[in-house]
Amino acid sequence: MSAVEYNLLSNKPVTAHQAIKNNDGAEKQTNTYQRDIFKRTGTKDVCRLARQLATLLRAGLPLVPALSAIVEQLQEVPKHRILRLGARNNPLAEIMQQVADSVNAGSTLADALRRHPGVFSNLFVNMVAAGEASGTLEEILLRLAEMLEKRVHLAGTVKSAVAYPTMMVVVATGVVVFLLSFVVPGITQIFLEMNRALPWPTRLLIATSTLIKTYFVLIAAVVCTVLLGIGAWIRTKEGKLLVDSFKLKLPLFGNLFLKLEIARLTRTLGILLVSGIPILRALEIAKGVLQNSFLAGTLAAVKDGISKGDNIANAIRKTGLFPPIVFHVVATAQVSGNIEDGLINIADMYEGEAESTAKMLTSLLEPAILVVMGAVIGFIVLAILLPIFEINQIL
Repeated sequence: MSAVEYNLLSNKPVTAHQAIKNNDGAEKQTNTYQRDIFKRTGTKDVCRLARQLATLLRAGLPLVPALSAIVEQLQEVPKHRILRLGARNNPLAEIMQQVADSVNAGSTLADALRRHPGVFSNLFVNMVAAGEASGTLEEILLRLAEMLEKRVHLAGTVKSAVAYPTMMVVVATGVVVFLLSFVVPGITQIFLEMNRALPWPTRLLIATSTLIKTYFVLIAAVVCTVLLGIGAWIRTKEGKLLVDSFKLKLPLFGNLFLKLEIARLTRTLGILLVSGIPILRALEIAKGVLQNSFLAGTLAAVKDGISKGDNIANAIRKTGLFPPIVFHVVATAQVSGNIEDGLINIADMYEGEAESTAKMLTSLLEPAILVVMGAVIGFIVLAILLPIFEINQIL
């Protein structure tokens, strides 16, 4: 019997900290749990699941029947589908059925979710544990759903803002390579057969075209090898740390990356503290949420400062990475005793700024890309036309 179950049966009060401490012991058994490597689901699916479960619990449905209803919902196939293949093989439905079976057998919901780390993050599991311990599971699930929805919305905004310029670069680069490999050689061959002195733009174009056409396979192999090598190096701890540190120093995008990470960190911390999770544990969980390993490493210094008696605002200030407004808002919220709302307000502010920054960068990148690619194509056209103009003048 777990400590939480014992306290509940003996009518002793149980805190979120006790529940999480109990769950930490269960983490040692994760090597025996199914990791769902081939059953990963998206954040949208987990977000929808959390909101649906919270709605069912608020309607008064007990936990096990609510989980069974979720499984039935996940297994349902829309009637308008002509082909209903794979309807009973929904990975999330299978996982939730296992969760429902575990809870029905006497396990807590948090422990049942913890057995599927490929689907439910440490943040999700710990907040559910806090909700079960405090008797506010439906409220915690709603907070989780709202937080995940905001995260998905922000990520979608940034991705859509970057997708169009990226597509433009890829298409324009492909067009230039095609021109230099297949179109330009046929045209410039006429100039070479005339045995006349050619303008330097034309000579440069011919040399570039010849190089690409002759060594295209070798160049492609070298580029792919370099990209694969860089990708493998970035996946190492040292490489990721260096790259993440470099991202924050980029001229335009560094500010965007920093705003995204601050919004993610402050919202996670705010939700965790509202849920009753102690600050040191909340910092440890939030560290796993950050995508930038350099910023995640600074949380260790923040946590160390707080454990030594420093307040959150001063610990954040000493890192030197966060904008002044962050620790000023946190310091003010500490005085009023409402630090959770202060952190969530910071998250709202930086999410809005990140969206506007992403749109601004898109509006700047699109004309810049058009100018650069226009200059490249213009140079190609000029290099082809110059010899033609000279021939016409001679004739």
